[in-house]
Amino acid sequence: MSPHSKNDQTPQEDPNGEVGIRRRKVDHIELCARDEVEYRLKTTLLEDVHLMHQSMPELATDEIDLSTPFMGKTLSAPLCISGMTGGAEEAQRLNLQLAQLAQKLGIAFGVGSQRAMLIDSSLKSTYAVRKVAPDIVLLGNIGIVQATQCTTGELQELVGSIGADALCVHMNPAQEMIQEGGDRDFRGGLDTFSRLVEELDVPVIAKETGCGVSEQTAMALRGRGVQWVDVSGAGGTTWVGVEALRARPGRRIIGEDLWEWGIPTAASVVFAQRAGLKSIASGGVRNGLDVARAITLGASVGSMALPFLRALREHGMEGAQAHAERVIEGLRTVMLLTGSRNAQELRRAPHRIGPALRQWCG
Repeated sequence: MSPHSKNDQTPQEDPNGEVGIRRRKVDHIELCARDEVEYRLKTTLLEDVHLMHQSMPELATDEIDLSTPFMGKTLSAPLCISGMTGGAEEAQRLNLQLAQLAQKLGIAFGVGSQRAMLIDSSLKSTYAVRKVAPDIVLLGNIGIVQATQCTTGELQELVGSIGADALCVHMNPAQEMIQEGGDRDFRGGLDTFSRLVEELDVPVIAKETGCGVSEQTAMALRGRGVQWVDVSGAGGTTWVGVEALRARPGRRIIGEDLWEWGIPTAASVVFAQRAGLKSIASGGVRNGLDVARAITLGASVGSMALPFLRALREHGMEGAQAHAERVIEGLRTVMLLTGSRNAQELRRAPHRIGPALRQWCG
């Protein structure tokens, strides 16, 4: 149960006001850090991607190049720390520490939803990480409903205020439907993507939040000029479940019913590839093997949030760095074992797809 249950709120509290949003951000951090918030049955299906072992790779580890072009810069490895939070004091500390880690390792970093900044500009400091991470690929974040309600100029200011290299526009109807006071009108989103792709000065990334991207959605986004999608598929953290843990009894029951809702991460990457989209693979990505499997399916970058949050909470910066280094070394090892000198060769590496993923992808 949340440390700040909705049942503890006063009737007058606006869940989308400054206090309500701040409370929600703190709840999200605490629940993800210590509660069971992952899918219980459904998996990412990345385990259904079987890379062929090469006993004679004719390759040395120091020949392997993990560098990856991304949003106009070059990552040292195809890895991103996903956007988690913002808008609260604890969020500021997490963002600064994880951005600093991204700077040290040369990987990408995303902030959580900047919606709180739209309500209270003084909360910018909880997202401002450039002072500790001047060189990273930094991803901004706003919900599609809020983006639809904003002018392009307002969103450009949101991006510029934190020095973001791209803007993630997140699509989270399932989460919102369980969230108390969540959005209920999702009309106009595709037109908003068209407008932002045309008018915003930085790339736009269509981002799901744990329920994955269907082939129909991927095709619709591509038709509106979107080039990048963060699939955030089923199999990792379920934000339906997170909101269920926070909700009053009625909505909690619906959240429990829909706990397993979503499209697995591996299938979402395949759907993005078929639609001609470049993809970030997130949602239950936990190690270097997962990143390698996702790249083989067509993803450009692997991304994760929960493992970094928990490593940081339990073991500090050293623990978070150790986790990142294990992921990178795991990826390098898989590349050696498949005879892949770089991501392009890994994408072409011989592999087999298991029946569960084949069933999803047709």
